[in-house]
Amino acid sequence: MFAAHEAREPLLGIYALMAEWQALSDPDTEADVARIKLAWWRDEMQRLAAGSPLHPISRYLANLEGAAAIDWSPLLRPVAAAAAQVAGAPLERAAELQSHAGALFGAPLLVAARLGGAGSSPSVPICIAALAEAQYVAKALSVYGREARAGRILFPVDELLAAGIENDDLAARNPPPRLAAYLKWMRERAAHDFANAATALAPQERPSLRHLLVLATLGAKHLNGPERRAAADFRLADLYNAWTAARRAAAAR
Repeated sequence: MFAAHEAREPLLGIYALMAEWQALSDPDTEADVARIKLAWWRDEMQRLAAGSPLHPISRYLANLEGAAAIDWSPLLRPVAAAAAQVAGAPLERAAELQSHAGALFGAPLLVAARLGGAGSSPSVPICIAALAEAQYVAKALSVYGREARAGRILFPVDELLAAGIENDDLAARNPPPRLAAYLKWMRERAAHDFANAATALAPQERPSLRHLLVLATLGAKHLNGPERRAAADFRLADLYNAWTAARRAAAAR
C-alpha cells in the first residue's frame, strides 16, 4: 500500500468507516434504510468518543495504539453530511462547498493523520482541506447525473443558477453546452485544489503522510479521464474489503 507503515492501520479503519457511510448515501440505497443506519452510525461515533463502541470497525480503531488520546468527535461530521445528502439537502451557496467537502472527506483524513502520530504541523489541515474539496468536486463530476436523476444536486445551487443550468440539464445523458462549460470550470477547480494539496504539506510531514500526496497526484490524473467515469473515483470499497480480509486473517491465526 502507498501509505507509510505507521499510517496504514489507521487509514484502513477510517476508510472502512467512510465506505460504510458512502454506501449508505448512494442513490441505490433505499432512503429510509439509509437514514436509520446513519442515525445508528451517529450514535456509534458518540459511543466511540465515549470509549464504548459496538461495531467491529469502531472497536478496531479504538484498539489501535494511541487511540485513547484521540478526539473522535470530528467523525460525527461525515455522518451528518451523509445524512444531509440522503435527505436531498443541496448546497445553497458556493461558500458551503468547502465545509461540506471537509466534513465528508477532510475530517476522517485528519483523524487518521492524528491517529498515525502525524498532523502537528499547521500545513496538515491546509493540505487535507484542499484535498477534501478536490475529492468532493471530482466525485461530483463523476456522478452528478445519476444523483440528479435521484433528485439530488451536488453542485452549489447559486453557481448553477448563475450559469443558467436547470435540473433537467444535470439529469441529461449528454450535457448541454452551458453545463459542459460549468463542468470544465469545476474540473479546473478540482485540478487547482489537488495541486494545492500536493504543495501545501510541510517537508517534515511528507514521509509519514505520503498517502495524501499520492491521493492528490492520482486525483489530478483521473480528472483528465472521460466525464462521469466511475473508475475515476477512489475505491473506498476496495480498502474496506482489504480491511475485512486482514481482520479475518488475524482472527484465524
